Amino acid sequence: MNPDLDRLQAYPFEKLAALKRGLAAPVELKPIALSIGEPRHPTPGFIIDVLIAHLHGLAVYPATRGGRELRAAIGDWLARRFSLPADSVDPERHVLPVSGTREALFALAQCLVDRRRDALVLMPNPFYQIYEGATLLAGATPWYVPCTEETGLLPDFDAVPPAVWERCQLLYLCSPANPTGAVLGLEQLQRVLDLADRYDFVIASDECYSEVYLDESRPPPGLLEAAARTGRTDWRRCVVFHSLSKRSNVPGLRSGFVAGDAAVLERFFLYRTYHGCTMPPPTQAASTAAWRDEQHVRENRALYRRKFDAVLEILAPVLDVHRPDGAFYLWPRVPGDDAAFARDLLARQNVTVLPGSYLSRPVDGRDPGAGHVRMALVAPFEDCVEAATRIRNFLTATGRGT
Repeated sequence: MNPDLDRLQAYPFEKLAALKRGLAAPVELKPIALSIGEPRHPTPGFIIDVLIAHLHGLAVYPATRGGRELRAAIGDWLARRFSLPADSVDPERHVLPVSGTREALFALAQCLVDRRRDALVLMPNPFYQIYEGATLLAGATPWYVPCTEETGLLPDFDAVPPAVWERCQLLYLCSPANPTGAVLGLEQLQRVLDLADRYDFVIASDECYSEVYLDESRPPPGLLEAAARTGRTDWRRCVVFHSLSKRSNVPGLRSGFVAGDAAVLERFFLYRTYHGCTMPPPTQAASTAAWRDEQHVRENRALYRRKFDAVLEILAPVLDVHRPDGAFYLWPRVPGDDAAFARDLLARQNVTVLPGSYLSRPVDGRDPGAGHVRMALVAPFEDCVEAATRIRNFLTATGRGT
């Protein structure tokens, strides 16, 4: 067996299952899960219709690169969304469709890390655990960049010593961030580009939540946008990841893409010809239609805004919680131990949240996820409001409210 498998930590939801074991939640209360970030808004009908209309495509093998029409739709979307120069994203060289960005985020590390060297892979802390698992199974060592209240829940790049940057081969970013919802600005992204040039590493920017934000006038910037603003349209050292799961409410479609540095993507394509799921033709057709439509995305954001408005009105008076800039999570600070809070809340109110310490690692005696919980506002509006009301009642009844 691969000995690196023994380096993997339990996944957050394994820890949550262990926390819940033996607990009897009140059966008279409907269970409400705010723990998993699975979009629950209805899938747009036109996407389903296109998928069904192209089921005849199951009769042919799909190409690893995907069809030209899908790659062109992706390139056009990137240019529109991030105000990139015309024709700067070449569908032949800069775009690679993938069957879900989870798989691609993991695979990129296997492709890029040179295990002959003492490699470090940097990632935000707290983080999406795929980054850590990918690092360990690539034979590298994770280095956790703290994201705390003092830094606006953004990675503290000033906390990274030069000797660490020297060993860095890959940097994972996530903006809007899972679990905090914090958004990296253009200046911060451009600073990361400067660091990548100085220390010779690749940036893997996970932008899967880029289309879930609460202010229509302030869409989160992306890494390619930051590069273009400095005239850097060869996308050197830049690899971005986007998904339809959150944007278009099709998590089961398993459709996303990787875009950026042509040299990196060519090597990644070679890797994927041996190890990578190709996207079925019906999925490609449905994805093409989804990337070419924005109306359903605006409607999706409106649904989330309504939830955030209602939930924050209920929780803000009793909990240290703030409206995020992006994504569909709340990241409140809770009184006492976060795991105990989650367990007690479930036991009393049948509401499940995810302890923040399950999404982070302690470094130098400080755990940036400890004392927080993640709440995913993915359930129907009425359930989110009901959950918020129960959380407020729990805080009041136990004397834990602010």
